[in-house]
Amino acid sequence: MLVEIPNPDVILGVVLAFLGGMGALYAYHRVRPHVGGGEAGPAVPDGRLEYYERQLIDMKIRLDAMELQGAGRGTGGADLDLKAAVEGLLGRMQDAPPKAEAPEAGVAADPEPGPRPVPGLSPTDHVLRLITDKAMTSRDIQVTLGKSREHTSRLMKRLFEDGLVERSASEKPYRYSITQKGRARAGALEAGPVAA
Repeated sequence: MLVEIPNPDVILGVVLAFLGGMGALYAYHRVRPHVGGGEAGPAVPDGRLEYYERQLIDMKIRLDAMELQGAGRGTGGADLDLKAAVEGLLGRMQDAPPKAEAPEAGVAADPEPGPRPVPGLSPTDHVLRLITDKAMTSRDIQVTLGKSREHTSRLMKRLFEDGLVERSASEKPYRYSITQKGRARAGALEAGPVAA
């Protein structure tokens, strides 16, 4: 069995072409982030944008929840102080890099604690008070209650099946709003607590 060895000039040409292509590819990937051409604009890591977007959404939800809770207590000027504090925090957050990376996909993250329900109210009653004025998604409710996603989903499913809330099936995630039956229960809460 004889094996013919090709001409060494051909082998050298193929190896040099391969190495030249790899070098050009490496140089392209090193230079591309620093060149601001094209429609993409400046190169910003997607992870950082997603992190800031989640932070802003969570802060907006918490602010809305605090305003709803404060409206019942008649806080007045405290709302303006809270808004100023949140706006200052947003300004600092735009300048500072994220302190912790967002959890990896598929890893359940514990929700950050939000405003806690009023003592003596069940989560059901607290949710009914929250959605009396405006519809909310289960994520909004989850952050407000400080409960897990699964707990909040089970709670909202039970409220939907009991006829206390309705959900818009035309959009996802569902937006929950209160029904007349739920309003009646929330109205009874104002008179006195009802056992859940």
